[in-house]
Amino acid sequence: MNDSPEGGDPATPPDRASRVRPRRVGWTNADVLRTAALVIAMYLFVRLLWFAHLFFLVAFLGVLFGLAVSSGVDRLQRWRVPRGVGAPLVVIAMLGALVEFGVWLAPTVHAQSVEIERRLPDAIDRADAWISAREGGVLGAIIGGLAGQSPADSAQAATGGTSVLRQRVITGMGGVTRFLFPFLSSTIEFFGSIIIILFLSIYIAADPDLYRRGVMALFPSASRATAGEVLSAIAAVLRRWFLTQLLAMVTLGTVTTVILMLLDVKAALALGLLAGLLEFIPTIGPIISSLPAIAMGFLDSPEKALWVLVAYVVVHFVESHMLIPLLMKGGINLPPVVTILAQALMVLLLGFIGLMCAVPLVAAVTVAVRMLYVERVVNEPTYA
Repeated sequence: MNDSPEGGDPATPPDRASRVRPRRVGWTNADVLRTAALVIAMYLFVRLLWFAHLFFLVAFLGVLFGLAVSSGVDRLQRWRVPRGVGAPLVVIAMLGALVEFGVWLAPTVHAQSVEIERRLPDAIDRADAWISAREGGVLGAIIGGLAGQSPADSAQAATGGTSVLRQRVITGMGGVTRFLFPFLSSTIEFFGSIIIILFLSIYIAADPDLYRRGVMALFPSASRATAGEVLSAIAAVLRRWFLTQLLAMVTLGTVTTVILMLLDVKAALALGLLAGLLEFIPTIGPIISSLPAIAMGFLDSPEKALWVLVAYVVVHFVESHMLIPLLMKGGINLPPVVTILAQALMVLLLGFIGLMCAVPLVAAVTVAVRMLYVERVVNEPTYA
């Protein structure tokens, strides 16, 4: 028996039932317009990001360098040095140290670079002849396949023709240079980017709170505390990553130079300096730096080239599994697969400067995802 008036729900009072609004089905015109505006805004932002990607990456590098300079300015501030004075002092001191170091090394590096340029083709020819002599074996077939060398190519090299491996290396290096370093074609663009990075680092290190407050003003009041925590964590990770990379570059360059000298490899100082510089590009940089060293080892014997390869593998194994984890303790450790995929994507889309920014960008995104999604939405505690 239904005791409710007019056959209504007995659990719902008449006055409340009359106030219940019917549920709307479908989108209103306002919903459609709002969604269309959001999609158009996202499309325009992506187009702007793609069109001005060099500007954004240079700005990101300026922020990254600014965070590193800020660490030195913080120490100077403890000695009552104003930040407005300390920031340019730190940058000038860094540039002065680099110039002095470059002047000291320039004659030796120049002589050894000329030596590499003169003798590298001979080293490639010797490697080509060594592969050709072993093309019937399993090792020769594997190396020859990796070098893209066919039996006809080997026959041409054996009869005194131009080394096919040398041609492939020269052609490949030319293609890689045009692909990775297109910004070097414009001297003004290159030096302009350097100047922008230096000035950004000075201004950010001189008054970081000013820019932090500006970023915080973009967030609603209720979200500013969370946004501040995330930005502070990202800044800490980026600062530690950058300083870790600098220390790893110096350590790896020094150790590589000493090992190459002990192995009596030609142009050891230039090759060690190259290894230290390319260490700024994780995973891919060490592979690139090892190739000319292995080729120079072939000038003496294949056995020396093998020892050079073993030395590079051991040094980078120790660096990856002992030095970097020790320096990055308390920071963030990126999985190698994520690092490689991010570098591959950035180098395909943006070239060399994208390759340089890939790892710190992924580190920043990882921190944000960990703090905003994993810890707050999934409610899963994470440990750096």
